[in-house]
Amino acid sequence: MIAELKKTTEQKMLKSLDALKHDLAKIRTGRAHTGILDHVQVEYYGSPVPIAQVANVTLVDARTIGVQPWEKNMIQKVEKAIREADLGLNPATQGDLIRVPMPMLTEERRKELIKVVKHEGEAAKVAIRNLRRDANTHLKDALKKHEVPEDDERRAQDDIQKLTDRYIAEVDRMLAEKEKDLMAV
Repeated sequence: MIAELKKTTEQKMLKSLDALKHDLAKIRTGRAHTGILDHVQVEYYGSPVPIAQVANVTLVDARTIGVQPWEKNMIQKVEKAIREADLGLNPATQGDLIRVPMPMLTEERRKELIKVVKHEGEAAKVAIRNLRRDANTHLKDALKKHEVPEDDERRAQDDIQKLTDRYIAEVDRMLAEKEKDLMAV
C-alpha cells in the first residue's frame, strides 16, 4: 500500500513537471519555437482547426518559423489566423511559404515574461506540495485504521518529503534555465 502511494504520488509530481515544461515552452524568448503556434486555430471549411492540421510548421532558422499550408487556398487564412492570434507575430508570405519572424524582446518585456515564468513555477510548486499533503493524509488515515505500522508511516513520510524536495529542486532548475534563456540577448 505504501509503495503504491509513493508510486502514484511520484507519477503525479512528474505530470506537474511536464505541465510546467509545456507552459514554459509557450513563453516566448527571442528564438523561434514551433510550439508557439500550437494554439492557433485556422478556419477550415467552416470549422476552426489547429494550424498543424492544415499546414506543415517548421523552423526556417533560429528566429523564423516557416508555415507551409497543404492547400494553396489556405495561405491567406493561415496568415490571417497567425496575425490575429494575439502573439505579437507578423507573418509574411513568400510564394507558398509563410515566414513568421520572431520580434526581438525589449528589456521591459523580458522582465514581464520572467514574472510570468516565476508565477508558473510557483503554481507547479504548489501543485507538488499539495500532492505531498494528499499522500501524507493517506498515510495518516492508514495509520489510524492500523493498516500500517507507525515506523513504516514515518519512513514513508520521509520518502515523500525527499520526493517533494527533488521535484521542487527540478522546478527551480527549470525556472533558472528559462530566466537565463529570456535574458540572453
